[in-house]
Amino acid sequence: MSTKYSKIAVFTSGGDAPGMNAAVRAVVRTAIYHDIEVYGIYRGYEGMIDGDIKKLTKGAVGNIIHRGGTVLRTARSEEFRTVEGRAEAAKQLKKHGIEACIAIGGNGTFTGALKFSEEHQIPFIGLPGTIDNDIYGSDYTIGFDTAINTAVDCIDKIRDTAYSHSRLFFVEVMGRHAGYIALYSGIASGAGSIFLPETETPLDDLIDRLNKAAKRKKLFNMVVVAEGNQNGTAEEIAAKVAARTNHETRVTIIGHLQRGGSPTAQDRVLASQLGYSAVHALLNGEKNVAIGIVNDEIAITPFNDAIYKAKPMNDDMLRMAEILAL
Repeated sequence: MSTKYSKIAVFTSGGDAPGMNAAVRAVVRTAIYHDIEVYGIYRGYEGMIDGDIKKLTKGAVGNIIHRGGTVLRTARSEEFRTVEGRAEAAKQLKKHGIEACIAIGGNGTFTGALKFSEEHQIPFIGLPGTIDNDIYGSDYTIGFDTAINTAVDCIDKIRDTAYSHSRLFFVEVMGRHAGYIALYSGIASGAGSIFLPETETPLDDLIDRLNKAAKRKKLFNMVVVAEGNQNGTAEEIAAKVAARTNHETRVTIIGHLQRGGSPTAQDRVLASQLGYSAVHALLNGEKNVAIGIVNDEIAITPFNDAIYKAKPMNDDMLRMAEILAL
């Protein structure tokens, strides 16, 4: 390890994701092990501008690994988008003697970190914290596993009602630009069809599939809809299907339930691995990179790639989802 730091900071930004607290805990305890002081920036970039910065100890991050949300809070910051806002943020960091930052968030967080670092020469390391699982350079993001388990639990409960009343249910999950939650929860819950932003699913195909299911006396069906799919909201799709078939349709929007709750063991372990590795990346001289996991190995991806490269869907997963739903 070639680079020395006396003080670093950690913060969470963008949408909260289960496991963020485990990542903060790992950063703090790993840094302290290497005799580095750690400061928590509260409310993301907004708190950085306001100077809402406090020193963190091992005790300060005790008893948080199991908690959902983020103890450091999060906020959107329009002011940070301005040159003046970023200058004020840099002033606050320098006031506290902070030499580098570890940012936990998604594409927007990484974009802000890269711009800020280029202007003020403060190294940043990014950790992918988003339930959407849409960050290039990591097979999984912090919070994704918890989100899909929450979605599957909800869908399983809806299935009981769908079966009891012989109804067709449309369940809308989060995913404006990425359909990973819909794909994984749809496969895990045995959905009859899945609507994703990345693929086109003609309404005629769904109706044909429903008719085939009816011929083999299937009494109910579940359709999982990512909110950003090309056919509209779950309400809109359900209305179109109801107008063209005899199915009695119902719609459930899971919403922000997917962001909350205690993180799964997998998210806690992933967040701990990434937080630990982020500190060591700084000590190894890395800057302006995202830390992820690829094929169960820690991977380092330049911010430019993590931000601008699209994370492709696995074609085999898409094909499997189609075949298993027949």
